[in-house]
Amino acid sequence: MIKSKPKVLSWLMTGMLLFAASLAQAADTIKIGVLHSLSGTMAISETTLKDTVLMLIDAQNKKGGLLGKPLEAVVVDPASNWPLFAEKARELLQKDKVAVVFGCWTSVSRKAVLPVFEELNGVLFYPVQYEGEESSKSVFYTGATPNQQAIPAVDYLMKDLEVKRWVLAGTDYVYPRTTNKILEAYLKAKGVKAEDILINYTPFGHSDWQSIVADIKKFGSTGKKTAVVSTINGDANVPFYKELGNQGVSAKDIPVVAFSVGEEELSGIDTKPLVGHLAAWNYFMSIPDKANDAFIKDWHAFIKSDKRVTNDPMEAHYIGFNMWVKAVEKAKTTDPNKVIDAMIGIEAPNLTGGVAKMLPNHHLTKPVYIGEIQADGQFDVVWKTKGLVEGDAWSDYLPGSKDIVADWADPKIKCGNYNSVAKTCSGQSYK
Repeated sequence: MIKSKPKVLSWLMTGMLLFAASLAQAADTIKIGVLHSLSGTMAISETTLKDTVLMLIDAQNKKGGLLGKPLEAVVVDPASNWPLFAEKARELLQKDKVAVVFGCWTSVSRKAVLPVFEELNGVLFYPVQYEGEESSKSVFYTGATPNQQAIPAVDYLMKDLEVKRWVLAGTDYVYPRTTNKILEAYLKAKGVKAEDILINYTPFGHSDWQSIVADIKKFGSTGKKTAVVSTINGDANVPFYKELGNQGVSAKDIPVVAFSVGEEELSGIDTKPLVGHLAAWNYFMSIPDKANDAFIKDWHAFIKSDKRVTNDPMEAHYIGFNMWVKAVEKAKTTDPNKVIDAMIGIEAPNLTGGVAKMLPNHHLTKPVYIGEIQADGQFDVVWKTKGLVEGDAWSDYLPGSKDIVADWADPKIKCGNYNSVAKTCSGQSYK
């Protein structure tokens, strides 16, 4: 018995040393939070974004990591539950001590986590098109603003397809409601009468579209060219498009232009009845470019499937991740304040042959594309902007916003909602 004690002590000491070594190793990694729904109504869109971030982390680690340290993903599932997004964000920042978070899809999830990031001085990269009307020190918005998606899409429908009547159909939350408020003001400024605008909202996960599609058909039967501008989000798109096919609503009669339907959403449905309907994005998988070809090849290799598609929010994460890496290298630290300052002016290639630049309002420069749905679930580009469009954080078409500017670089402002007339900042500032 006495002779065995040294062995027991030796095992204990060895165990303690291994535990201490594992703790030291964990502390010697740069943790990256991944805050995307892996279950619930938004999993159809967000699961792929989780995988995208994991791919980007893996690629960076193969290059030697960052600042001499490996990157470590911390993945959580907020389960399409908006209050849970805030809880998981707080957990990532306080418990897991992540250096940055890539996450959210819906604006309601972003709004839920925003106070947490501002309180705890976190950094969030938000990769999805949204309604604008926001600029936070803590957030970098790598998706499109209305002037980079919704407004160009309406211009295309109005000028090229001569649309006269408008159905603004969306999911019932902040992004569709605010975007449609902007579009309604824009359409009326262009001379469209109120009776030629039909607005409809449905809850998340809505599945019974029969009567709504019938109303759309009736609204479009007056002899005036009619189009649907869709801000429907998540898995509700599947029964919506199926019902369009069931009721024979073709793109020739009433085209639909969607802002939240891309290759990933179309991969789960029969697209043949939808050929010719439209989507407006800043990237399509079908755009020929060396960088895009390489990205698609890397994606297929990482996900171990040649059938998996790529889409616009994936490109937004690709751009945002590469910008963050450059900013950390420039700042020589992951300290949030120093990285936030370093991000302004950072440039990174997009996947369509251009270069994205981070603006002082924490938004990007982007091209705008409109694509037609093809039978194989891909898009054929029918229109694009001549150059890059700067993301506008505050709409020029809303009375309360047209005088507001966001500028986190100007030392006289350093604010996300600075009233250029009153010369005051009415929200978060950074000085």
